[in-house]
Amino acid sequence: MTPKKHNIARFFISFMFILPGLLNQVLADTYPSKTIVIVVPTSPGGANDAMARIIAQGLSQKLGQPVVVENRAGANGAIASEFVARAPADGYTLMFGYIATHAINPALQKLRYDPIKSFEPISLVATSPTLVVANNNLPIKNAKDLVALLKTQPGKISYASSGKGTAPHLSGELFKLNTGTDMLHVPYKGSSPAILDTIGGTTQVMFPSLFTAYPQVKGNKLIALGIAGKKRSPVLPNVPTLAEQGIPNVEIDQWYAMFAPAGTPKAIIQLLNKDLIAVLNEKSNESKIEEQGATVDTSTPEELGELVKKEVARWKKVVDSAKITVD
Repeated sequence: MTPKKHNIARFFISFMFILPGLLNQVLADTYPSKTIVIVVPTSPGGANDAMARIIAQGLSQKLGQPVVVENRAGANGAIASEFVARAPADGYTLMFGYIATHAINPALQKLRYDPIKSFEPISLVATSPTLVVANNNLPIKNAKDLVALLKTQPGKISYASSGKGTAPHLSGELFKLNTGTDMLHVPYKGSSPAILDTIGGTTQVMFPSLFTAYPQVKGNKLIALGIAGKKRSPVLPNVPTLAEQGIPNVEIDQWYAMFAPAGTPKAIIQLLNKDLIAVLNEKSNESKIEEQGATVDTSTPEELGELVKKEVARWKKVVDSAKITVD
């Protein structure tokens, strides 16, 4: 090859490496120029949907473009996750993920996406500790009483969940593993029927997020036995943590976060991170989320990425120890 041809070849090779970066920068400079879709992995009306709509409204005002919520329920969030993982990495399709979609599913299902490699983390949105609740007619006042009751009646008390492999299911299994107790698991198709049957007494105990169960506790329809978190909740200050009741190693913060498809330009991720945090830190939005039992909790993209890695490893251990399978 002549020196001239060699230089031309080097130019084209260098250009091929530079081109993706240039295209990404052009995309970032013109972003956003159309409607942005936030995909929610649950049906309308739930906790995830409510938070996503708060975010959508705020981001729309910040970015100057419509931001809409699209619900894609099914497979414990895997359907929505796969859809976003395969979407163009241009910042116009985002994922409202949570503990099930990015931490629990990998331990239970053969996924057609990778919870770590298929997404770009944007920011943590909020956290909500798991709440141990019981039917009002159960003769107990706290989680310590529950443990004592379970040890006298192994396998006779039932706990409800929003489905096999969901966070409330695995939370119950973690509780059993760390207290040496046994309960009958009764899975439902969603949190609403599970809560209704626990209120009615068909099942006796449940391990929902505080975000999900707070209205029922506030309305005296369920008794709060304990907080499975690092500290007490400001909305239920009189309910002690499990650790305070002598039940260690059952800290379960359910978390909610925003993701984009892998390969989304870094400049877009940084813009979304900045504006998302600004939206969540607005007092009115903080209040809307806190009224439901969750706490605004933001992060850098890197911090969220590390959280997902740790949570994937943690819940795999629980699934393996409890020998949990899903059909």
